[in-house]
Amino acid sequence: MLNVDFHLQEGEFAFLTGHSGAGKSTLLKLVMRMEKSSAGQVLVNGKNLNKLPRRQLPFFRRNIGVVFQDHQLLFDRTVFDNVALPLQVAGFSSVDAARRVRAALDKVGLLNKENQNPIALSGGEQQRIGIARAVVNKPALLLADEPTGNLDPALSEEIMRLFEQFNQVGTSVLLATHDIGLINREKYRVLTLDQGRIVEDELGVDKDG
Repeated sequence: MLNVDFHLQEGEFAFLTGHSGAGKSTLLKLVMRMEKSSAGQVLVNGKNLNKLPRRQLPFFRRNIGVVFQDHQLLFDRTVFDNVALPLQVAGFSSVDAARRVRAALDKVGLLNKENQNPIALSGGEQQRIGIARAVVNKPALLLADEPTGNLDPALSEEIMRLFEQFNQVGTSVLLATHDIGLINREKYRVLTLDQGRIVEDELGVDKDG
């Protein structure tokens, strides 16, 4: 049971943290309507998700990119095909989809790997494929659930810089993590969950100052 109340501004970057089982993943699922709240309201881009008809869910989700810790890639398809999936679902033409896919892969530094199978790539590269897939639709909101959890510090830093690049062009980012070191190195807002409640909402500060 979650009991939270917060507002993520357009173009804002925020961390969501808390102990294992605090409700981080559940909160992200509520925001993308993978789960439906039993009470209260979840508002995204002015839409009350509790009242959103099921037939409108695919259109709603086009504006949200999601990055998972375990990548959730299809190993029977190429890197290109994995990134193209959201565009196929959304009905983009093959020409427009190809242009967007290659732009997304170029952004994450994997354009030269488009014809490879993801299983042949490293964990960090697989995570970047997941990020390219999440942003290929140019979503207004990017959700990330422990995206650096399985990566070493250098790769974590690399992935973090990618999220910042998307944030700098106006994408709102909500990144769930238990990596306190990562949080402390950055200057973004931190929402701390404990047993389904936000117990701390710390605005970003310059931690070097």
